Amino acid sequence: MSTPDTTPAGQDGVTDAPAVEGFSAADTSDVSRMSYEQARAELVETVTRLETGGAGLEESLALWERGEALADRCEAWLDGARRKLQEVRAKAAGAVDGPTDD
Repeated sequence: MSTPDTTPAGQDGVTDAPAVEGFSAADTSDVSRMSYEQARAELVETVTRLETGGAGLEESLALWERGEALADRCEAWLDGARRKLQEVRAKAAGAVDGPTDD
């Protein structure tokens, strides 16, 4: 019986080897360059594949990992959009109120 690899995480928090022997993690290196629409579309596809089943355990784990990365990317885009809206609203509120002369 094999035991999980307990290779410690490197300085960047990424392990040098898979946590389970024989499991190759999902490639998520391209996710950080995706637009919101690209990440969301692939996330929907990934969830559909997971929900329909039929994938083996290793593929399901890889799909789950990639799905998590895609969801994080979508959340980052939405957080950025939320911040921009708050900035615009704050500027608009300041313009409506205008400077006060005492």
